[in-house]
Amino acid sequence: MFGKMQYPKAKRVDVIDDFFGKEVADPYRWLEDADAEETVEWTQEQHDFAFELLSTMPGREAFRSRLTEVWDYPKYGIPRQRGERLFFTKNDGLQAQPTLYVQDGDAEPRVLLDPNTLSDDGTVAMVDWQPTDDGKYLMYAVSESGLDWRTFKIRDVDTGEDLSDVLENIKFSSAAWRRDKSGFYYSRFPEGTHDEGEDNQKVSHNLFFHTLGTEQSEDRLVYKHPDLEGVNFWSYVSHDDRFLFVHVTGDSFVFNRLYYSDITRDDTQFVRLFDELDASYGVVHVDGDIFYILTTKDAPNKRLMALDINQPDNWQEVIPESENVINGVAFANDQFIITYMQDAHHIVKIFAKDGTYIRDIELPTIGSTGFSAGWGSSPTDTSIFIPFMSYLQPLSILKYDLESNEMTTVFDTSVPTFDVDAYETKQVFFESKDGTRVPMFITAKKGIELNGDNPTILYGYGGYDISLTPGYASHLPVWLENGGVYAVANIRGGGEYGESWHLDGMLDKKQNTFDDFIAAAEWLIDNGYTSSEKLAIEGGSNGGLLVAACMVQRPDLYGAILCHVPVIDMLRFQHFTAGRYWTSEYGDANSTEDHFDFLMQYSPLHNIEAGVDYPPLLIMTADHDDRVVPMHSKKFAAALQNADTEAEDSNNVILLRIDTKAGHGMGKPTAKMIDQRVDIFAFLNALFEMGVK
Repeated sequence: MFGKMQYPKAKRVDVIDDFFGKEVADPYRWLEDADAEETVEWTQEQHDFAFELLSTMPGREAFRSRLTEVWDYPKYGIPRQRGERLFFTKNDGLQAQPTLYVQDGDAEPRVLLDPNTLSDDGTVAMVDWQPTDDGKYLMYAVSESGLDWRTFKIRDVDTGEDLSDVLENIKFSSAAWRRDKSGFYYSRFPEGTHDEGEDNQKVSHNLFFHTLGTEQSEDRLVYKHPDLEGVNFWSYVSHDDRFLFVHVTGDSFVFNRLYYSDITRDDTQFVRLFDELDASYGVVHVDGDIFYILTTKDAPNKRLMALDINQPDNWQEVIPESENVINGVAFANDQFIITYMQDAHHIVKIFAKDGTYIRDIELPTIGSTGFSAGWGSSPTDTSIFIPFMSYLQPLSILKYDLESNEMTTVFDTSVPTFDVDAYETKQVFFESKDGTRVPMFITAKKGIELNGDNPTILYGYGGYDISLTPGYASHLPVWLENGGVYAVANIRGGGEYGESWHLDGMLDKKQNTFDDFIAAAEWLIDNGYTSSEKLAIEGGSNGGLLVAACMVQRPDLYGAILCHVPVIDMLRFQHFTAGRYWTSEYGDANSTEDHFDFLMQYSPLHNIEAGVDYPPLLIMTADHDDRVVPMHSKKFAAALQNADTEAEDSNNVILLRIDTKAGHGMGKPTAKMIDQRVDIFAFLNALFEMGVK
């Protein structure tokens, strides 16, 4: 189709690693040094090569025009009520970044912070914001060019002016305000260190208290762990302002330790309430000396427990584990509002404080409520906000009255030029290689002909207990309008069926994830939705690993691969930035021979075979991605391009698309998102001969 490609040449070097007596070559090790002159030169050549080819593909202007139209609708974030003030974000449609508004009582909302004024190109984003309980002050965090590193600033909500406080070099932390507005707790790495580099794999967060109106250098150290290395702290203050809770994470993505201190006495003295890394623990409500804790302890689908801190060994079950997974818990009006996952979509139930079931909250259709219905509510609220979306419905904000059982719409969203009634979402179930029953959502035009000729995107993730419940994407209408099918497989490794579903797709069981996804692709083909020639698989981050591994294992099964910011080198990921946190999910090839063996078995980089005719591939990374560093994408592209030149009669293409002033995806401006989707649709249009000109 494209003719034989002449890729920018990547040299091969003689680097050999020894893993438990087994030698492994790493000929593209030099690409790990992003700042080296030869790496910079090769990267630019790859960028130019991809841009030149993508820019000539037909349909680009048609896709751009229609994407711009369907993207142009108001997008709201989940509101937070603080005293008499309501805070919410809104993007008018095509703004680079959403704007933060505040509404005082019944007054008209006013702009509190517009991140679009912070840079000329929209690459500075507000990635977190936390008002005080009375709405007097606001902590907001900004990130440049998609970096995980962030800066905290404080705004006076009355005046709209910033205070002098500026806190820098913060990563993986938010702000936990005291009710008296004296300041907040937050975490950061020790002065002069970061969490990246092979010499800093054991660096831990320290917990600080920042007093409002002071320099960051004066922040008080509250806690650093005396025993553990390489851990992070996530802190929050109870609604009664009595307890500080700390999740100790980092050494596991599955479980956490839970500590607390009575901050009315001494916030530096912590009780290690749960100090074994055997489950997840999170406090969802405090009533005097009673902690209500959501946990996976002896309950992979989670249960709600009550613990009297005066009798910590005698905790009581309030809401037991059920066949549906508890996705989130809110507490308001003296009631628990619990969001469950039922076959990968959400249902919401209300319980009394003693665990007695009261009623269900009826949702508009099969969809998602975000993390939990009532997110951001307080115990005294008599109503809650419910964010709701589906594959065909953008995020809308509903308000539910807990006393009257009435639902109203606060912020309605719709795409004026998209005929949503012409399309539908179905849920199907298929069997994986080992007989496991796996769900999949399929969105397409009503009455679509199952003739095996429909362009199809199959999307997946399959890791870190993350569930793919129905969610709207602004680009989806354009794909559907052009005859496309969009499928999402809820494969193992996610949390759709609880912790057991997650555990069955990690470490030495990671192959289950790939088997599930391959079975999903085969089901779509066998049932007439598409063919191998017109099936694209798509995933990002851990999902990038997913599609890369599936491509290497079954190159015959797909017509295109869309691989975003992928984890590729499974033997060396732990040596770069956030990679050190992933060993509990993937394993560590340096730790034991067993880990090396199962990682080597599926590592995409190490299973490329010269001469194999791999499907067309679009790898997408970004120059500022400090979560999954671009070396993964670069080494993958170099190795595949080299293999492709050795494949007889290969007319495929392997492109490395490198976004500039962008990161892992957080805070990406609207224009960059549209640009990327134009390239993707043009790529698929050329491959699948969709006829868009």
